Amino acid sequence: MKISVDISMYPLQSAFEKPISAFIEALAKEQRVNIVRTELSTQIYGEYDVIMPLLEREIRSVFETIPQSVFVIKLVGEDRKGRF
Repeated sequence: MKISVDISMYPLQSAFEKPISAFIEALAKEQRVNIVRTELSTQIYGEYDVIMPLLEREIRSVFETIPQSVFVIKLVGEDRKGRF
């Protein structure tokens, strides 16, 4: 099943740009997903069974290094690429 995810990361620290970029780069290493970056969020498109473990792994990694981080995630049960 294809899904779409809109995710925003807010590391609650003054140096926030580098952790956000690192998180997006980690997601982008997964070649089976499509990633679109916008000013306010990152959009991920692909198979549910690929995206969900990817998010679980990468969000956990952020929480282990910056536990004061906040994620806002919206999930849609279809591929909405180009329609967000």
